[in-house]
Amino acid sequence: MYESNVLGTQRMIAALLPALRAAAREPGEDGRPGHADILAVTSIAGTIGYEGGAGYNAAKFAQHALMRVLRLELAGEPIRVVEVAPGMVKTDFSLVRFKGDRRRADGVYDGVDNPLVAADIAEVIVHALELPAHVNLDEIIVKPVAQAAPYKVIKAPLVPKG
Repeated sequence: MYESNVLGTQRMIAALLPALRAAAREPGEDGRPGHADILAVTSIAGTIGYEGGAGYNAAKFAQHALMRVLRLELAGEPIRVVEVAPGMVKTDFSLVRFKGDRRRADGVYDGVDNPLVAADIAEVIVHALELPAHVNLDEIIVKPVAQAAPYKVIKAPLVPKG
């Protein structure tokens, strides 16, 4: 987990940073000053720990720190640093987490009213990158309405109180 989430992110950024800086030097198609973007998908597990998630939490906390430090180190350059931190998203993540136990993995989402799917996160990413170059969404936390925290998920229809 640490290798792919932290070292992988760091290595990719280090390898691509010269090209990103070169791209940022060139004016855009609209004639405006150039810019570049670095976007990482982290997790709310990188800011709030949960039981049974020590390894994943540690990796995502480190990846979150990497993005915050990078934002500081690139200050003054026309390079946006964006972190998208999803909560629960109905993908194969739980299947991997529970070592192929489909019943247990599906149970994570049972009863959750409109869980997020990968396409929802993709839309957030596209939106963040299509904003004007002077707008930087440093950290975007994305959760289904049914999720208040990693450890608090409503598994029933959502209805107004009162």
